[in-house]
Amino acid sequence: MSDSSDAEEPESAAEPGVDNPYVWSPPTEFEPVEALDRETAERQVEQLREAVRYHDRRYYEEADPVVDDRTYDALFSRLQDLEGAFDLVTDDSPTQRVSGEPLDELETVEHVAPMRSVDSSGDAEAVREFDERVRRNLEASDWDGELRYVCEPKFDGVSVEVVYEDGVYERAATRGDGREGDDITRNVRTVRSIPRRLDDDPPGFLALRGELFMPRDAFQAYNRELVERGEEPFANPRNATAGTVRQLDPSVVSERPLDCFFFDVLAADPDPVETHWERHETLPEWGLQVNDRVERVDDIEAAIEYRDRLVEERDDLNYEIDGVVVKVDDYAACEALGSTSRAPRWAFAYKFPPRSEETTVREIAVQVGRTGRLTPVALLDPVEVGGVTVSRASLHNPEQIAQLDVNIGDRVKVERAGDVIPYVEAVVEKGDREGHFEFPDHCPACESAVERDGPLAFCTGGVACPAQLQRAVEHYASRSGLDIEGLGEKNVQQLIDAGLVDGIPSLYDLTVEELAELAGWGETSAENLVGELEAATEPELADFLTALGVPEVGPTTARTLARSFGTLDALMDADTDRLREVEDVGEVVAEEIHEFFRSERNREVVAALRERGVEPQEAETVAGDELAGLTFVFTGSLEGLTRTEAQELVERHGANATSSVSGNTDYLVAGPGAGSKVDDAEAEGVPVLDQTEFEALLAERGVTV
Repeated sequence: MSDSSDAEEPESAAEPGVDNPYVWSPPTEFEPVEALDRETAERQVEQLREAVRYHDRRYYEEADPVVDDRTYDALFSRLQDLEGAFDLVTDDSPTQRVSGEPLDELETVEHVAPMRSVDSSGDAEAVREFDERVRRNLEASDWDGELRYVCEPKFDGVSVEVVYEDGVYERAATRGDGREGDDITRNVRTVRSIPRRLDDDPPGFLALRGELFMPRDAFQAYNRELVERGEEPFANPRNATAGTVRQLDPSVVSERPLDCFFFDVLAADPDPVETHWERHETLPEWGLQVNDRVERVDDIEAAIEYRDRLVEERDDLNYEIDGVVVKVDDYAACEALGSTSRAPRWAFAYKFPPRSEETTVREIAVQVGRTGRLTPVALLDPVEVGGVTVSRASLHNPEQIAQLDVNIGDRVKVERAGDVIPYVEAVVEKGDREGHFEFPDHCPACESAVERDGPLAFCTGGVACPAQLQRAVEHYASRSGLDIEGLGEKNVQQLIDAGLVDGIPSLYDLTVEELAELAGWGETSAENLVGELEAATEPELADFLTALGVPEVGPTTARTLARSFGTLDALMDADTDRLREVEDVGEVVAEEIHEFFRSERNREVVAALRERGVEPQEAETVAGDELAGLTFVFTGSLEGLTRTEAQELVERHGANATSSVSGNTDYLVAGPGAGSKVDDAEAEGVPVLDQTEFEALLAERGVTV
């Protein structure tokens, strides 16, 4: 909820106080729960439910709140207290948006009516051809009316079916394949802009189509929290929405800022509405949120102009759109036009061109690294860079922020190389704020003072800083690191709290006796962890580099470095000129690696690990250049060869192996169980090889598997 100085009250408002919770303010006006009889409690519960629904509608549907957050929270809390004390909980109460135990999996449900996709194009001529087809087919039909179109933003979210029976929320499902989708009833119940009960005498049965989305400002705020906690942020609002709505625990969903626009009715009984425009105006009467940018136009040229306006305005909207949808307005005309098996003939999506490598900085978060280094990260409007959607970019250090003169609201150019996190190359246009972002002088994770070391900044909290110690240990043991079983988040925190782990090297000091004394541990699990640690004393060099958390070094870059240098000592002693000779290691990444191994703290960690018997194996350097210039992506399973082994094989012979398909990919090697990368390859025109074809290509170039 947001503050509002003008508190409107509904026409039915009575005197301020408990009997009129719309305008009630101080929480002290409520009598103690134990002082109420059941009849009074029931009356207050009904009033409070009505009040919470009213304020939800004012905030989420009308964007015009009349109370502040404190007042709303007190109303909600009072409702929870009364329902609990007098056993008055009902399924449609606002307090039940989050309820129930986590599910093991989502069930599949059939839709009330098909949820078809829409034909689309980014070409204006294709839109005009759509108009010609519509006119031609209507002339051949019995329909006789005035052709008009309704234009609406094409939301880049997650399409859902939401069903109401007798005005009460019943169920919800994802679009899925259009015929059936995942049952997300409990998760959608947590979305406050989706009412539990409809207003104003809705149809007895109503199945709606809506779009779940995460508002851009909420997305950036949520990503900022993730970055500052050291967690991986979402790539874009759509990914955040899709990942959230399929959570098995609705309490997780309730903590994430989802919203919803409704734009169509799949089925209604009764349904007197005759046009899409009338539908758009009717839905808010039932308490359902619609988008305020929907327009009705007289012809296709006006629809094209509408789309062109939204292209210019989309950066100012608080939700992501990737085009507009043009619909024939009259339902009778739509029925006459009909549908194909996958798409209606009465609608067409006019897509936006992809954003260039320029975008806007919406937030700047400061991430505490595993070594205590503070790295500023620009959180961006999602933009495609090198075939990958980017929503964050490194600003590297305080000195670079000052050099770039970058601030929140600036339009910037983003660059990307290999697996490396994208970075802000330059400010293209200054925003409204003057100057550049001021780097904090205290750690955002532990409030310790920030210490400058040349261009870099470090938290002085050391292992007392929770962001450093726990994340460093978890990453070291993670699957992308040394893959040490038994060192997940919960166990690592327990070991730190028990004083058994104060840094990565101390992992190798753990004993079975110490571990077995901890709550939840037994001798077997203790022996297993100690055995896992002993087995991790001779790791592959690439795995060790990834486990150390060298900035900008992911698994692919780590393998490239291992092949180029062969030994850890050779890499640690390399200067920036030598590092820049490595493929896909540019000036910025070379400087990051050099700074990491020049740091006394990091050298002490490596030395302490070696003292405990940890010695990375010497890596096999490049065997030849038979595959030089080629880039491979692997998906699915390969017989007799893991994907990692396949990547290392082609890299030893001069090729690149990346994790995602782009226009720069030469071949996608797809085995059984291949996923969406095959579709990506087809879209990019990248050849797809099965294992036999892959091995034939290698043999042709003189490479033995």
